[in-house]
Amino acid sequence: MSVVIDDFAKAHLHDKLRGVREALVWKLEGLSEHDVRRPMTPTGTNLLGLVKHNALSDARYFGEVFGRTPPLDLPPWDTAGWWDATHRAAENETRDDVLDLSRRVWAHVDATIESLPIDAPGYVPWWDEDVMLFNIMAARLCDATRHAGHADILRETIDGSVGVNRESA
Repeated sequence: MSVVIDDFAKAHLHDKLRGVREALVWKLEGLSEHDVRRPMTPTGTNLLGLVKHNALSDARYFGEVFGRTPPLDLPPWDTAGWWDATHRAAENETRDDVLDLSRRVWAHVDATIESLPIDAPGYVPWWDEDVMLFNIMAARLCDATRHAGHADILRETIDGSVGVNRESA
């Protein structure tokens, strides 16, 4: 019986992860380059940075943690300043660059989730903790949802658009 529950839980979490990342990307649609990059908080939070940060976090969690090579080169997790740099697109990174990065990472995430059982072991060095795929799926869903909430507020501030997708706007 637990295999059925495990398969259900894995599929449910995976569907929710896909939905949140689609919501983040949707928040960019129809906006100017200025608006997707515009710092909207004292810390510089912006829509394009939220998409980039989510993708790079996924690359680490669904790559390094399970010994799978992500589809981009990442500096060591404890590189000074790296984490802060993930929160904004560099001047030379276009929206298309960030979206392409996201698509490549999310294809890797999907492949990782599909190829591993929900209790697959991993290790998170920045937590110094042994985990299972379930733990990472739940943690990333929580974090991505938090950032989607940030994106909701930023987008509403820019042009009044609300909702989690085109149909709900």
